[in-house]
Amino acid sequence: MTVDSLPADDDEHSPEPPRPTGLLDVLSVAAVALDTTGRIVFWTPQAEELFGYTAEDVLGKYAAQMLIRPEHVQAVVGLFTEVLETGRGWAGAFPILHKDGSSRLTEFRTMRLLDDVGDVYALGIAADHSRLQRVETDLALCERLINQSPIGLALLDPELRYLLVNPALERIDGMPAEEHIGKSLAEAVPFLDVNTVESALRQVLTTGIPLLDQYHVGRPPVDPDHEHAWSLSLYRLEDHGGRVLGAAASVVDVTERHHAAAEADRARRRLALIADASTRVGTTLEVEQTARELADICAPVLADVVAVDVLDYALAFRRVRRPENGPELFRALALKAAHPTVALRAADPPGDLAAYDGDRLVTLCVHTGRPVLVRHVGARDLPRIARDAEAGALLARAGVHSYLAVPLIAHGEVLGALDLKRTRNPLPFDDDDVVLAGELAGRAAVAIDNARWFQSVRNTALTLQRSLLPDHSPHHTGLELASRYQPAQATSEVGGDWYDVIPLAGDKTALVVGDVMGNGIDAAATMGRLRTATCAYADLDLEPAAVLQHLDKITCDLEHYIVTCLYAVFDPHTGRCTLANAGHMPPALARPGRPAVLLDLPPGAPLGVGGIAFEATTTELVPDDLLVLYTDGLVETRQHPIDDRLAVLLGFLDEPARPLEQTCDLLLYGLRHPDDHDDVALLVARAL
Repeated sequence: MTVDSLPADDDEHSPEPPRPTGLLDVLSVAAVALDTTGRIVFWTPQAEELFGYTAEDVLGKYAAQMLIRPEHVQAVVGLFTEVLETGRGWAGAFPILHKDGSSRLTEFRTMRLLDDVGDVYALGIAADHSRLQRVETDLALCERLINQSPIGLALLDPELRYLLVNPALERIDGMPAEEHIGKSLAEAVPFLDVNTVESALRQVLTTGIPLLDQYHVGRPPVDPDHEHAWSLSLYRLEDHGGRVLGAAASVVDVTERHHAAAEADRARRRLALIADASTRVGTTLEVEQTARELADICAPVLADVVAVDVLDYALAFRRVRRPENGPELFRALALKAAHPTVALRAADPPGDLAAYDGDRLVTLCVHTGRPVLVRHVGARDLPRIARDAEAGALLARAGVHSYLAVPLIAHGEVLGALDLKRTRNPLPFDDDDVVLAGELAGRAAVAIDNARWFQSVRNTALTLQRSLLPDHSPHHTGLELASRYQPAQATSEVGGDWYDVIPLAGDKTALVVGDVMGNGIDAAATMGRLRTATCAYADLDLEPAAVLQHLDKITCDLEHYIVTCLYAVFDPHTGRCTLANAGHMPPALARPGRPAVLLDLPPGAPLGVGGIAFEATTTELVPDDLLVLYTDGLVETRQHPIDDRLAVLLGFLDEPARPLEQTCDLLLYGLRHPDDHDDVALLVARAL
């Protein structure tokens, strides 16, 4: 029966029989059969290739004469006889004569054969010794490389089931090799992105193009609490005939590199956050705004819920003696959540005061001046974090699982604490977070310290200035009066602007508006000295120009100060108003039925220049006339010409009969801007 006449399987869907491998072709194994006399009776094409003789050359001839050197014949005959008589096979290497006359060392396996009638033959299986050595060396090398390689190696069949796994991959997967064999990727390594890996393997099987250094991340069973990373390279395996045998995968554990890259990226993001904080925290000299800026920086990059609380006595510059473990009174300044959460209801709203006992973690933080870290918050920790049991229940509902409090320290003084909680962020706070939070808190603490000092100095100056301003009656003989003082809005600083109303003999009234150039306590103190001097000279019943002359001499004795001043004296019996100007803005005059105008006065030199004479100008004030005296902060801005601003001022005086208090409010709120950097003194008088 020939191969072509083999019966077909009745099942048309029966699997195709496996194709032969190419290993025997690589070895070129030859077969030779001898009868009991030593004549060659069987000779394969591989034998012709190995020894050079064709079948016609050797069949029927004695093998010893054709293939063996004379000096080896006796040994060969002995081996041949022993195989036939004993039936024991023999294996070894022996030099064989090639047709070209050379000797070829050949590897043999010999054995005795019996046919169906009982005749005996000797069969020799032969292959070139050097070729066998190369194959054996290659196999040994492959085996050693696979078993001793630190790189994980796997062979998979075309169905992507494991055929072989080396020890390195056993360690990576945390599974013995025998448990891999026959399993799919999903069954053996479910911690990988199996769909992506299988898709890549099928692409390699289809195209034959390797995929190198494919990055994958997962948590293997041997270390489920930590993330690992691997570099996968995939190759298609083929035999010498091009038949696809399956795929090979090399797996390199790059976890350390992955962690180093992640840490480097984390460090870059932290540096970027610190750099961002340096520009976004402390943009103003306001404590509350600085606290809000700190909270905005921390959420959500560092924490899901952020609170900034300052010790009340530190904010108010009160020196208190307190026990080390006693309670503390905190003022909440800022509260920020990265997402909607009930944890906000557990926190103190900004502006509120809250007393925390010494066993609370935030109190411990400010007492010790050191961070307090609870990596994993449990039920026993919540009472020491929350203000009460209800707040603790809210924090538990919100999923608070990690907590960090960092002190706000500036110039060695603990001002308060930065309070951080994590709810959605699955990672607990670690030591790096403590360092980062400490850096942010330190920068913010300096800004908060500067802001509280500034506010304290400003409040002191403002108190001083307001104490120096007159508390005048709204009515003097022949006049109705209203006044305002407003510090600079943009800088929250006080300056040297002032106004005064001084009753004089004969029912006369002196009206004064002045401006000491500069800001702060020094300017306010200088203003107080000049106001006192003005009152003293006014009591001498001097003319306005003479009063300014004396004030000029006093100002010259003050260091580095230039002062503008407008001094007016109104006589209700004559209706005459005499005015003298020392470099000040011109007053405005509004009369019913007429457009408001600026009085044309000699401008004069500012006080403190010295040696300049002042001139007086007299104007008539009739009943219902409105006289407006003001400092330059009311009309000067950095964006508009002064003439335009003065025109706007006159436009607001279109109704002189308007109540004076309303007129003051209209001028202030109509002319002032949030970016104004100067304070304002305003004095409005109506003739009766």
